[in-house]
Amino acid sequence: MRTANDFEKALVGDLVSENYVFASVLHYFGISFYQYPTESLQVVCKKHKVHSSQLIIELESWAQRKEPTTEELYLNPIEVLVAYLKKKHYYFVRQELPFLSNIISGINPEPRYASLMADLRIMFPLFVEDFIHHIHEEESRLFKRIELLQDIEENRFSLTDAITILQRDPIHMLADQHEIHDDEMEGIRKLTSDYSLQEDAPLTMKVLYHELQNFEQELRIHAKIEDELLFPKAVELEREALRQFKKITRKN
Repeated sequence: MRTANDFEKALVGDLVSENYVFASVLHYFGISFYQYPTESLQVVCKKHKVHSSQLIIELESWAQRKEPTTEELYLNPIEVLVAYLKKKHYYFVRQELPFLSNIISGINPEPRYASLMADLRIMFPLFVEDFIHHIHEEESRLFKRIELLQDIEENRFSLTDAITILQRDPIHMLADQHEIHDDEMEGIRKLTSDYSLQEDAPLTMKVLYHELQNFEQELRIHAKIEDELLFPKAVELEREALRQFKKITRKN
């Protein structure tokens, strides 16, 4: 474990080599690690008016982050699950995708990776555009649907409005559309040969491939939570709203 003094004197490239997560932390503070591989952290921090102690605190904070387990998420009501998924969407869009875009557009690849990076610079922005569209669709249709179903369950709509809402965008149709997006990174995975690199690959490529693979893993977990937890809960909520609605219509 480095002391704070050692940490400041260490070269940025060495720090990132020891822990790829540090590249993300630097990006969080507006520093692109690949621009300063042979400069000390102290020097780089001065250039960007950042205290190295802040970086250390942030790195430790990232290391201690703990995601809730599937069981913990399952035990929570559906609105807590939706709030968690929205928070992950925000993190993907505001932190992970800009970080990956920054590396892809900013690094100067060795000749052996030039063609691959040229393809990735075309492919990745298209992926980001499609991914953000998917998130907006999910939040404006699925999450909104769940919110409306809860409102129906709590009798916040007139009978006429409730009928209109229940007939529109049933959960099973939204689930079918969701499955189409379950392997969004297939093209990038094929281009990078399943993120495989030679041992002597430069640090920039190692960090990039590690972050792409890590992001794909996060998306898989995210999709699994939606498929195995959110949709079953949403289907049950919809059934309950329909049950309640039928009771009301019988009375009337």
